[in-house]
Amino acid sequence: QVQLQESGPGLVSPSQTLSLTCTVSGASITASDDHWSWIRHPPGKELEWMGGQVHDGGTYYNPSLKSHTSISRDTSKNQFSLQLSSVTPEDTAIYYCARYYSGSYYYRSSYNYWGQGTQVTVSS
Repeated sequence: QVQLQESGPGLVSPSQTLSLTCTVSGASITASDDHWSWIRHPPGKELEWMGGQVHDGGTYYNPSLKSHTSISRDTSKNQFSLQLSSVTPEDTAIYYCARYYSGSYYYRSSYNYWGQGTQVTVSS
């Protein structure tokens, strides 16, 4: 059974960098054909795909967020991480990590495993 668990601070100050980590169990983040993604759900808005990482460490991002989003990983811990710089209150959301399955990155149905989500609030 594949499981994902997000971790990180629940409150971040404006202009700071948000850092979240996703710990994966039941699957390896280096396994061929697997993509691991970050998705967020701002209050009152639709899900927003942020970016992902493939098995060899390559990354790809939502063009609208690319300028201040970075995804990295620690293969020894089977974890991948999100860094979002220069955050504003507009970045307040529930953040999810998920394993991509197929189809458009922008659709919920394209992911077959999800973390439970972690609430992040950007406020001073």
